[in-house]
Amino acid sequence: MAALSRSKKRRPIVKTTALWFERIVAIVALINLTLVLFDTSYIRFRDLYLKFLPEFTTWYGEVFKGIEPERATVNYLETVEKLEEQVAQTGLQSIQAETLLSDLRQQSISMVDENPFEIANKSGTLERIKNDIRDRIGVDSSKQAFTTFWSEDYLTQAGWTQEIGFFNEDIEPLLATNYFRRIGEDGGPRNDFWKLDGWFVLFFAAELLARTFYISRRYQNYTWLDALLLRWYDLFFFLPFWRWLRVIPVTIRLNQSQLVNLIPLRNRVNRIFIANFAVELTEIVVLRVVDQIQNLVRDGDVADWLLAIGAKRQYVDINGVNEVEAIASKLTTITMYQVLPVIKPELDALLKHSVVSALEQAPGYQGFRQLPGIGDLPDQIAQQVVNQTSQTLYQAMTGALEDEKGSALTQNLITKIGEALRTEVQQNKTVDELEQWTVALLEEIKINYVKQLSVEDVDRLREGNYKLYNMTQVRQ
Repeated sequence: MAALSRSKKRRPIVKTTALWFERIVAIVALINLTLVLFDTSYIRFRDLYLKFLPEFTTWYGEVFKGIEPERATVNYLETVEKLEEQVAQTGLQSIQAETLLSDLRQQSISMVDENPFEIANKSGTLERIKNDIRDRIGVDSSKQAFTTFWSEDYLTQAGWTQEIGFFNEDIEPLLATNYFRRIGEDGGPRNDFWKLDGWFVLFFAAELLARTFYISRRYQNYTWLDALLLRWYDLFFFLPFWRWLRVIPVTIRLNQSQLVNLIPLRNRVNRIFIANFAVELTEIVVLRVVDQIQNLVRDGDVADWLLAIGAKRQYVDINGVNEVEAIASKLTTITMYQVLPVIKPELDALLKHSVVSALEQAPGYQGFRQLPGIGDLPDQIAQQVVNQTSQTLYQAMTGALEDEKGSALTQNLITKIGEALRTEVQQNKTVDELEQWTVALLEEIKINYVKQLSVEDVDRLREGNYKLYNMTQVRQ
């Protein structure tokens, strides 16, 4: 008993330990995915990252992307900084300040001509700088605008503090975003993210091998390949390209570790997919069936089968029974023994109405009814005649079916009707006309009904699925 109680206590501990391990691995996978997404978007959103994480963004670019400051723009900003220091010491009216202003005018013209932003694919940033400086000075030429801006007369007249503040707030941040990226050994831009990502790949490789070994040992019928395919989604961790696909194993791991409950989202996605797929599949299947029927009608196979005028291909009979005659016989039996007894009151009422209407149209009938003592006697006689007639006809028809000779005669009648119908239909190109009308009718069905499966039908089906899902959730 003591051993049993100890084993019962250990099971939750083992389960809890496994759950915590799954959560730790899921968190590591989430961290790796975050780094992958950051690395993938680094170049595109580097300017945005610089605003919120300037130090980390600069460090990451230098270490993993081979990014270093662009010399021309760095020299430009350093010259501006020297100018600020010089003005603070000696003012704008000094030889040293004029030398720095002349240097900035020359660098501005070179920047416009040489476009140092082109290497980093940031020519649009240079255009923003040129537009800002043109709007500030009020001229159309960016070179003329820079020349005017970095002049003693303009800075004195417009105000040094105001203009240098404009430069530091609007122009300097744009210049600071420019960079130079070194070329890697493969001929493309340098990218050393693998140095960081390699540690995660080794971790997930060791974890996958351990899981594969454990599964293959625990389940004897599982080979190493079966155990590996059981964790197929982990293989995305080892792709050297399309690293963003790691979102698949990370999502699965977060759900399995119970850190995030993705079952409702998965159910909704499945319902949306199934609803759209069901509509598309239904339309394709129905259109295919209608097209096949049209082909059979055009080729004359339907007419050959119904009219027995010599099929173009050999017809395979699987049971030796004429199904058309058997169906007609079965429908006749059902009509006689099950349908007619049910509708007999309505049929008698219709017959009585027809007899009375015929009598009322007869000459002298209204005068006959006016005779003393007649009253409703004609209606009663009509009712008895109708009842007797319908009962006699019903007994005659059922008797014909029950009698062996009568059944044979009925079968001969059905066969004769079919033969006569086939013979008459074949006259005067009736078959061709019926085939053309049938094909046209099927085409109209496709256009007016089958192909009307539109977005509204999908939304209606999706809404029904949501209602059903909500009802099941409430019951649970």
